[in-house]
Amino acid sequence: MQDEKDTLRQQLLTLQSEALAQVEQADGLEALEQIRIDYLGKKGKLSKILGGMGKLPPEERPAIGALANTFKEALQSSLEQRKQALGEAQLLARLEAERLDVTMPGPRRPLGRIHPLQATIDRMLDIFVGMGYTVVHGPELETEYYNFEALNTPADHPARDMQDTLYLANGYLMRTQTSSVQVRYMEQHQPPLRIVHAGRVMRRDTVDATHSAVFHQMEILAVGENLTFSDLKGTLNTFITRLLGKRETRFRPSYFPFTEPSAEMDVRFGSKWLEIFGCGMVDPNVFQAVGYDPERYTGFAAGIGIERMAMLLHGIQDIRLFYTSDLRFLSQF
Repeated sequence: MQDEKDTLRQQLLTLQSEALAQVEQADGLEALEQIRIDYLGKKGKLSKILGGMGKLPPEERPAIGALANTFKEALQSSLEQRKQALGEAQLLARLEAERLDVTMPGPRRPLGRIHPLQATIDRMLDIFVGMGYTVVHGPELETEYYNFEALNTPADHPARDMQDTLYLANGYLMRTQTSSVQVRYMEQHQPPLRIVHAGRVMRRDTVDATHSAVFHQMEILAVGENLTFSDLKGTLNTFITRLLGKRETRFRPSYFPFTEPSAEMDVRFGSKWLEIFGCGMVDPNVFQAVGYDPERYTGFAAGIGIERMAMLLHGIQDIRLFYTSDLRFLSQF
């Protein structure tokens, strides 16, 4: 029986040496788990060797059992140490792979630019706000009442022809002018007031280099006691001076259904005169529509095309460029 005992002892020592060597060579957590199963599992190599203990006398079995426990403890300790070492190595590798050099410049991102129309709107609004005007807003989807009737535009007026206005169902339309915002504001506020509004308007039109079915307007309205046409002229001349520098201007008689008297303001550019503003004193019928006393209050209003001003400020020859989203064009601003 001594030979059987020595054989089991030698097998256990050889198994331990083999197992520990495989643990040292394991390159991953999955490999370590497989080693544990191969040697310490129910059907592992240690169990197979210990199956031979039944041939030993009872008094010799404890020595082989103790040697087997020593092997198990040594292998489990080695597995745990190797597992920890591999975990640390994986962590270091991950940290190295994900390391950021905070001293390096970041990737360059192209900066966005303000659209030339919006830049022109902002510039013009700043001037009027500096003159004491309040910026207001209103809807683009309008009713016939606010777009026409409250602005003293009768049903048979040419401006209400379907060739000009985009009509919708149930009496709605796409606003053809920003003047409707003035009526809405006056209904909710009492004089004195000074407001400015910039927004998009729509009309049926043939698109070409100088015309668009969608464009933008800016309008001002001032209402108070004893306002005169001279106040209107002074306001618009001040605006033009701040926007374009000192320029020669002139006012020509014109007609708008919601102002009386009405005028168009021209600005000289070289040898040519260019119409800039449509303007006039608010018609008393408009005041009556919003509940103002036309015997007590007077007011003036003026409207300007924003695309035209943007084209003048930037030397743009084709209005369609504003709506093409062409980066070659937009990147110039």
